[in-house]
Amino acid sequence: MHQALDVGETTMDEKLTIQDIARLAGVSKSSVSRVLNNYPAISQELRERVMRVVREYNFVPNVTARGLAGGKTRLVGVLTPPLTWPAIPEMLRGVAEYIERTSYEMVLYSINFENPTHTDVVDRILSLRMVSGLLAILPCDLTPHLLKHFERGLPMVMINDQEPPEHFPCPWVGVDNRTGGYQATRHLLDLGYRRIAHVMGPKRYYCAQERFEGYCQALREVGLEPDSELLLQGEFDPASGRRCARELFARERTRWPEAIFVANDQMAYGFLEVAEEQGIQIPQDVALVGFDDNLVSSHVRPPLTTVRQPFSQMGAKAIELLLKMVDPDHVLPRTRAAEDEGHSEAGARMIPAAGPLAAAADGAGHQLRMRESSAPYRLDGAIHIQLDTSLVVRASSVPA
Repeated sequence: MHQALDVGETTMDEKLTIQDIARLAGVSKSSVSRVLNNYPAISQELRERVMRVVREYNFVPNVTARGLAGGKTRLVGVLTPPLTWPAIPEMLRGVAEYIERTSYEMVLYSINFENPTHTDVVDRILSLRMVSGLLAILPCDLTPHLLKHFERGLPMVMINDQEPPEHFPCPWVGVDNRTGGYQATRHLLDLGYRRIAHVMGPKRYYCAQERFEGYCQALREVGLEPDSELLLQGEFDPASGRRCARELFARERTRWPEAIFVANDQMAYGFLEVAEEQGIQIPQDVALVGFDDNLVSSHVRPPLTTVRQPFSQMGAKAIELLLKMVDPDHVLPRTRAAEDEGHSEAGARMIPAAGPLAAAADGAGHQLRMRESSAPYRLDGAIHIQLDTSLVVRASSVPA
């Protein structure tokens, strides 16, 4: 039975402290702290004793104060582009599912990178010293500024496909874009197509270059060279997909490609829109393959064959790396992210990464695999992790 609050000590308008919870539960302050931090070596009886008081008085721990008292916080920051960007929600799902199995909390900063003062915003956030480390997801031109903070000692992990991984001194998580581009093109070649167009992403992006190189390698394996007439320049958005589609379909029918590998799903949606407008049947007239497997790609008509990026797994792996930087003794919890990435769906089959650039698939053929640097597991910024993609075959590339 816990003690009543002394009216002279605490009023209804005042916030309870850990000391108050300890007194009410009849335990030490350190015991309360261990319970609130989910320490495993706590008896169930003690845990329930403390949590009864926590629930009764609606106590909300001040995680910032808890961290400052111990010399570091149990908060980690996650910096993202606007949440409406494709793939960001899936990455955050992987981060959140991992974090909820730890004693850490996540602080989300979503920034419009087109704002010229965003470096000042980041500096203000980090100057508060609320977070023990930072996961930066697709930080665009903010990358050099963030790396200055890393060099000053801020634990940091990046998910960034816009520059080569060797440009990052901090830990980095990404995917094998070149093998993905190879696999998309090889799929079309295996179906018998030879006149295959490619809609490239922005030339300034490393991932776009890698996907193009994979496309070229697949063609050369069967004795074909990339045809400049079949190369179109896109910008990774539906508008540029529509523009490229109109340009392509305005040609004489004899100059059309038999199939198109589009460097991301957003541009592929633009192609599907124009094809529907003009009465062009996909895949009967032209087969289509995208890259990303965004959430809506299985719901467009026809459902889009695409290269799946393991977005949730990327988020989970990146936050795992960050927590190991913050706390080298961090014990890794199990997550559902990797399992969810391999989910099946009606009318689709998933082919794991294959070809000369990828490791051999495992026996099940459905699990996405992770290739890590062969160097020792270093937490000073040397580790770069590259996850495999997989091809999801749907109706847009295979005639019924």
